[in-house]
Amino acid sequence: MREAGRNGDDRAAAQGHGQPPPHGGRGVTSYKPVTAALRVLDVLAAVNRLGRRASVGEIHRRTGIDKATVVRMLETLAHAGYLVREGDETIYQVTGKTLSLSTGFDRHTAFATLIAPLMSDFRALVGWPSDVALFDVDAMLVVKSSREGEPFSFNRAPGFRAPMLGTSLGLAYLAFCPEAEREEVLNRATGDTAPWADLAHDPPRLAAMLETIRARGYATMDEAYSRLEYEDRIASIGVPVMTADTLFATLNVIYLKTALSAEAACASLLAPLRDVAARMAGELARHGAPGARL
Repeated sequence: MREAGRNGDDRAAAQGHGQPPPHGGRGVTSYKPVTAALRVLDVLAAVNRLGRRASVGEIHRRTGIDKATVVRMLETLAHAGYLVREGDETIYQVTGKTLSLSTGFDRHTAFATLIAPLMSDFRALVGWPSDVALFDVDAMLVVKSSREGEPFSFNRAPGFRAPMLGTSLGLAYLAFCPEAEREEVLNRATGDTAPWADLAHDPPRLAAMLETIRARGYATMDEAYSRLEYEDRIASIGVPVMTADTLFATLNVIYLKTALSAEAACASLLAPLRDVAARMAGELARHGAPGARL
């Protein structure tokens, strides 16, 4: 989550109006953000996502921040105890101290509990793992996954933030969410340097893609995302978890490209994926789970 900066003039202005500066709305900031702080957070997020591939070059490629600045930020984060460098190598890893940044975050536990039996049944039925994710400001937050026991390159633990424009989870949500929410997401995405975020700069192409997703009822993983994250070995299909008036989440199924073509995956996986998504939506609606009103 990004923090907004504040200086003495800002405080005086707020006091002059007899009230504190506004805050608290999703995606709302009171003042111009501190660019250096945002870059440090981007670097930390990149190290977390890259795992044992978190070299200066890879972080530069992910964030677009020049390498000299990346090095300074890495050393600053290491000095603060959030990163450690692996011996004499130029690979960085997050430390346990990063967990302290999320100790106050305990959402979605009940949500994951409600859908867990359905996810287990679905995994047993189709033989491929899946994720359920909830929208979280600028990404899809995975709250439940059936990838446990998969090879490392295939695994994504709950808490992973799936990019909106790169994943079937994100694209399925964007296609079916309320228009105002979609516009907010796309406005944020214009500052993303990832290759799949180029869509945010091409509104006609993006609109056509989302219309296609709505028409056929499912989204697929972006090819550039598959190449970067999975060495082009993995694909996915994502669908909304929704009722007629509420969008709760999105659900995907992940498969190996060497095992299934895109056509074969749709033929064998799409119908059971839609069925379990509908049953999840019914269960969530029955328990009054929150969601985006349509």
